[in-house]
Amino acid sequence: MTSPLTTAELTDIYTDLHRHPELAFEEHRTAGVVAERLRGWGYAVHEGVGVTGVVGVLENGPGPRVLLRADMDGLPVTELTGLPYASTQTATTPEGDVSGTMHACGHDVHVTCLLGAAAALAAHRDTWSGALVVVFQPAEELGGGARAMVADGLYDRTGRPDVVLGQHVVPLPVGVVNLTAGPAMAASDAFRVTLHGKGGHGSSPEATVDPVVMAAATVMRLQGVVSREVAAADSAVVTVGSVRAGTRANIIPETAELLVNVRSFAEDVRGRVLTAIRRIVDAEAAASGAPSSPELEEISTFDLLVNDPVASERTRAVLSRTLEEQRTRIETAGGRPVVVSLPPLPGSEDVGELATAAGVPLVYWNLGGFPASLYADVDLSRATGMGSLPDGVAPNHSPYFAPVPEPTLDLGVELLVAAAREWLD
Repeated sequence: MTSPLTTAELTDIYTDLHRHPELAFEEHRTAGVVAERLRGWGYAVHEGVGVTGVVGVLENGPGPRVLLRADMDGLPVTELTGLPYASTQTATTPEGDVSGTMHACGHDVHVTCLLGAAAALAAHRDTWSGALVVVFQPAEELGGGARAMVADGLYDRTGRPDVVLGQHVVPLPVGVVNLTAGPAMAASDAFRVTLHGKGGHGSSPEATVDPVVMAAATVMRLQGVVSREVAAADSAVVTVGSVRAGTRANIIPETAELLVNVRSFAEDVRGRVLTAIRRIVDAEAAASGAPSSPELEEISTFDLLVNDPVASERTRAVLSRTLEEQRTRIETAGGRPVVVSLPPLPGSEDVGELATAAGVPLVYWNLGGFPASLYADVDLSRATGMGSLPDGVAPNHSPYFAPVPEPTLDLGVELLVAAAREWLD
């Protein structure tokens, strides 16, 4: 299906979005770009859904209702790619820090591809029947955007879909698509731990309760949760991504703060790990003589992403056919078309909230977006392990993350269009 958006136009949209990333629930400019385009193609547009979300609905006769989703938010990461269209934007994070901002997770690719698919399906309404719902979601990185849209009456505006479809660009070669039926991406829990001490002069530590030492002991103790409390057949990750305390070398502060992230693939493991973290935090505070109990504040939570097995196999077939149809384009870029099924990825996604709230199947796949030449000697079964990527390929959330626009964008559009048409009459 030929899109009315040319390759050059898709690239222009992409580079514009890449230059102007916006943090979670602040995607006002991006939302404006999306809404204007959708109206021009005849969609009924709903803005401000879940704060900054945009939804387009295209009714086209009787038939199924299919939802395609893309996320819009960028990250507080200072870009180091050196690209001519690199972001130079800054923003203030919810924690009050001023940071560079970047589309370090490829959401600019997702928005561009969904706009291209929306344009193509609107231009060829004679080839399908039903209702198309395109959802441009805020705040995926916080794990709250999909939930916010549902709570704000998403399905009151659009009607209940029959299936939820979407894709995410990852460090795989151009032409490779990953679709894993069943559990596909990890559950994630992030929280802030505040440890309370008793401040004082660095020359008299005996008159204080040092929260820095308390924090250091807690961080080290947490490293034993996975190695000593999770069975070898199970898996989990515990990361302390930030430690903050104090302002001067000779001042013992009142508090210390830890930002902790947990990844897991089973609810029982998730529960055990979270319980162990709470136990350790409390015990280290007690061992240090803390004057008050630690505080744990939830920052974000993602449930396990589960692709419906039957719907996934139906969609896998059409994705495979589409890649074969695009073989010339893929081979010109040095790649080869293939749909793989990798083990569940340790990253997390909240798109499942949209399917769960509607009680319908989810199918969510990964789109390769990096030069195939860099993967000449790489086993694709390990290619998405963030510590086993080839030289020149940066993982999602890296300041060097840089998918190649072409043919990634065109392929992403074609895959979304083909999947949507498979589920529409």
